[in-house]
Amino acid sequence: MPAPLSSWPWVNLGSFKYLLYGPLVAKAIGSRAWDGGRPEEFWSLHLLFLFALRALVHQLWWSFSSLLFLTRKRLIIKKGIDFKQIDREWDWDNFLITQSFIGAFAFYFFPSLRILPLWDLKGLFVVVFLHMVLSEPVFYWAHRAFHGKYLFNHYHYLHHSSPTPSSFTAGHGTPMEHLVMSLVMGFPLLGATLVGAGSIGLFYVYVLLFDFLRCMGHSNVEIFPSSLFESFPLLRYLIYTPTYHSLHHTEKNSNYCLFMPLFDALGGTINAKSWSLHKEISSGKNTEVPDFVFLAHVVDIVSSLHAPFVFRSFSSLPFRVLPWIVAIWPGGFFVMLMMWVWSKTFLFTSYSLRGRLHQYWIVPRHGFQYFLPFAKDGINKQIESAILRADRLGVKVLSLAALNKNEALNGGGTLFVNKHPDLKVRVVHGNTLTAAVILNEIPKDVKEVFLTGATSKLGRAIALYLCRKKVRVLMLTLFFREIPNDTKGSSSRLPTIPSSSHQVPSCTELQDMGCWQVDNIQRATISSTWNPLPPIRRPTYHRLSSRLHLWEPSCYETPPRCGRPLLM
Repeated sequence: MPAPLSSWPWVNLGSFKYLLYGPLVAKAIGSRAWDGGRPEEFWSLHLLFLFALRALVHQLWWSFSSLLFLTRKRLIIKKGIDFKQIDREWDWDNFLITQSFIGAFAFYFFPSLRILPLWDLKGLFVVVFLHMVLSEPVFYWAHRAFHGKYLFNHYHYLHHSSPTPSSFTAGHGTPMEHLVMSLVMGFPLLGATLVGAGSIGLFYVYVLLFDFLRCMGHSNVEIFPSSLFESFPLLRYLIYTPTYHSLHHTEKNSNYCLFMPLFDALGGTINAKSWSLHKEISSGKNTEVPDFVFLAHVVDIVSSLHAPFVFRSFSSLPFRVLPWIVAIWPGGFFVMLMMWVWSKTFLFTSYSLRGRLHQYWIVPRHGFQYFLPFAKDGINKQIESAILRADRLGVKVLSLAALNKNEALNGGGTLFVNKHPDLKVRVVHGNTLTAAVILNEIPKDVKEVFLTGATSKLGRAIALYLCRKKVRVLMLTLFFREIPNDTKGSSSRLPTIPSSSHQVPSCTELQDMGCWQVDNIQRATISSTWNPLPPIRRPTYHRLSSRLHLWEPSCYETPPRCGRPLLM
């Protein structure tokens, strides 16, 4: 039998749980605030607006921490957030519903709260004092109690089930935990009101600042420079840092404070690594050089809204156009214009596969811009800059994606290779990389190869390369004109590529095995091959080719972050 208050009563309602806000919405509409209604009747509108702002605080912290081109050097835990964690934290906002009920009951049973002034500066000092002498020690001892065996196993384990903290982890917990948190948050506000210093503005400022600091501590990105605490040593005991709280999540036996490490110092529970780790992370040297870079671009404005730093829950589901996307489309259009004018190639996401760090870099251009004649030079400049940057960093392979390798744009990347012949980074695209993978699988002592699909662009490249290496290539084709010619090498030095009647299995019904073979493989993709996604979740982006074997149960050391939008 589950422990009391260990699960939410509306757990089975799904998205219909938001109907619980219905009475507040009805009351807000009835107050007729837009038509000069009585101010004392606006309390329901204030509650709804405040809780919308609280949700926005969590969302903005998530967006900031997911912008890896800004935060990659200050990430505390390198491991990305996978689909399992997203699913566990899906209902992170349950506590907002609970606290909205608590607020509604408070306004209902204490009518004096409805006539508070708009602002009273005295209340700010009262709230700060009560927070330090009441909220902080109560939370500290309650938190330590939650790490006892019984309370942890029945309540607090849920909050610690997320291996990589995020702003949404701050709200992920059981009803019991959030009832305690509501008391901790309510003490200063109640005290300020009782002494006559309460105000509407005070409720907004304290509650939003409380959520801001909670999200900051769970953001997994260090924002405080170590020089700040070196200049003001006592400050490290008055405000915690994301590194400080991350140690609590990883080791679970120290750093219990709410926002002030002073109480950990008094309780003897400060982690010994807190200050040294903070100095290391905040130095900005916490970075790795990727082995492989995939240079992509944005397809269109609508699909760009599927990026994980926009809305995490939306990006974790298969992409589809929803009505609310139309409402934020103008924002995406404005961002596209800003990227066109100011932006440069940036890091989008990363993951570790079999000990190799892979990164997605994005050229800040949308698909339609590749077809504008006057934009050609600017796009090539962006790509060239990314290649040179990768070369300076020591990247081994950079792959041009989709329109970045357009023949009309840069000759499939040959423009940059010819312009910079001393590049150490290998500039490839899908065809050349696939050819390299295939050629690498051919044993060194092979003297003869039977090649299917050799009349395709990829097959021709493989055939000619093998011929230059003195490997005899056998093809299955009925047409001599499809036999590839070596435009660079000397044909007299190449082994003969036979016709369909010479040392090739007789087959009069087939032109090229590749024409039908690929279709059959694609139809069998889901049922007969491994896929880089759990079987219970549909892909959140375009399906990978069945010829690429990427997934094994233990191959991802750092999982991809949430999913990828429709990028190419």
